[in-house]
Amino acid sequence: MTHSKSTRASNSSASSWVTALSMENAERDASRDFYTEVLIVGGGFGGVYALYKFRQLGLNVKLVEAGSDFGGVWHWNRYPGARVDSEFPFYQLSIPEVYKTFDFRERFPSHTELRRYFDHARNVLDLDRDAVFNTIVQGVTWSNGKWTCRIKDGRIIACKYLVLCTGSSYKKHLPAFKGLDAFGGTLLHSAAFPEEGVDVKGKRVAVIGNGSTGVQIIQELAKQDCDLSAFIRTPIMALPMKQRAIPAQEQESLRSFYDALLKASKASKAGFPYNNQVKTFSDASDTEREAVFEELWARGGFAFFLSNYVEFVTDKTANECIYNFWAKKTRARVQNPVKRDIVAPLKQEHYFGVKRPSLEQDYYESIDKPNVTLVNLKANPIREITKDGIQTNEHHKFDIIILATGYDAMTGSLMDLRIRDREGRLLQELWSDGVETYLGLMITGMPNMFMVYSPQAPTALSNGPAIIESQVDWVISAISKMEADGIKTIEPQRLFAAKWRKDIQEMNAKTLYPLENSWYMGANIPGKVREQLMYLGGVDAYNAAIKDALVEWKGFDLTS
Repeated sequence: MTHSKSTRASNSSASSWVTALSMENAERDASRDFYTEVLIVGGGFGGVYALYKFRQLGLNVKLVEAGSDFGGVWHWNRYPGARVDSEFPFYQLSIPEVYKTFDFRERFPSHTELRRYFDHARNVLDLDRDAVFNTIVQGVTWSNGKWTCRIKDGRIIACKYLVLCTGSSYKKHLPAFKGLDAFGGTLLHSAAFPEEGVDVKGKRVAVIGNGSTGVQIIQELAKQDCDLSAFIRTPIMALPMKQRAIPAQEQESLRSFYDALLKASKASKAGFPYNNQVKTFSDASDTEREAVFEELWARGGFAFFLSNYVEFVTDKTANECIYNFWAKKTRARVQNPVKRDIVAPLKQEHYFGVKRPSLEQDYYESIDKPNVTLVNLKANPIREITKDGIQTNEHHKFDIIILATGYDAMTGSLMDLRIRDREGRLLQELWSDGVETYLGLMITGMPNMFMVYSPQAPTALSNGPAIIESQVDWVISAISKMEADGIKTIEPQRLFAAKWRKDIQEMNAKTLYPLENSWYMGANIPGKVREQLMYLGGVDAYNAAIKDALVEWKGFDLTS
């Protein structure tokens, strides 16, 4: 920690700030500009929880959201079959006013159920009074002790503390297929489905992409009256969801334990209080391993992933053994031998768990249906999109093409904000050789700016609400401490940020993650630096690290 007296101007009052902006450009309408002590960008789980906690802190706070409503990714994700793969009761915020009065209906809630949850949170917490929707931030700069955010429609918002809750999955990835703009039918990205849905009856439909989203869309559309073609490059290792309804009696009996269960989530490795194996893979016999696999498989959800032998992340033999069990279970569900070899090949094509697994309800039975065609992109790559379809080694005609091609995950939504550091350098420039944060919470040269559900934190390897709450609670503690001690700015020292990055990549090098081209590694976006974007030590170790840094402002520069 270094602590110095600030030589920069102190925050001006709201009125003098607006006057200064008006003088800067007399022709610009400044009537909708405003200043707030805390500005939150994003209205998903992170934004809602941050707004709730900052109100308790007593600071003036506003939230801006690009969409027209709360919900984050669940405001945008309306594609057929969209649902979360984190299970009840753990995929919710630990806000008693909300969880005591809301009932989930399924073990794995759908997108409509999650929007109902956010509507309930809005009403119970009166969130609207501090929220501004349809507000797209397109420029962020620091000067005179505050952040200034320029909005797409010309508005300007300034703040002392900037909290970015932009999420991991906002910026859509559109592959650079030749002729993509030439398609004369309906072209959709999975993250931009119309609210009213899409009528596929009697239509020829293509789905490009076989990640979690592709699995959900394919298994849903396969049941409808359409000719469906799924374009698959890498077969996903989907696990049985074991979906079920949640009876009201079960919900009521569990509700009194929610507080303890949600706290236990934050003390676990992955944000779920799952059991871990006591024996190592190498110490267990073949019979013991098979029994463990069968038990976890029967539980459904991510149990087979998160409660399995931990060595699968580092040991190729353990990983192959787990794959072989998965393939045996999965191949038995697919009757068509050609389709079976595409979606569950006997020879392992990629390592289990180092690409994100998906959960499915009846995906493997669905792709077996006669109205479903599988196109193996390794043998039949896409050459171009034509006016009436897709050209591989042969031509496929379609009325609708759905791009389930994912996102520029973890960094894309941050880059889109066009953030500049105190020297005026864009975040794109600062991260041109790779991401560098301190604790996944702050960036050197960007004082008083905080990130939630961010790169270099457990983020995508954990249950979202659990890691979000840990990060927001840290930000609240940091700002509370600043306000109490008269500290005007904090920012991480470059040495500590560089070490945080180095530690993550060294941890990554000991695993199987670098051997796969996953979005965990940024490998799904052409030109993106190939590096581990997640902290791999687990939620529990991460929480210990960030709390330790706060005690004596370890790794931070302060001004007062």
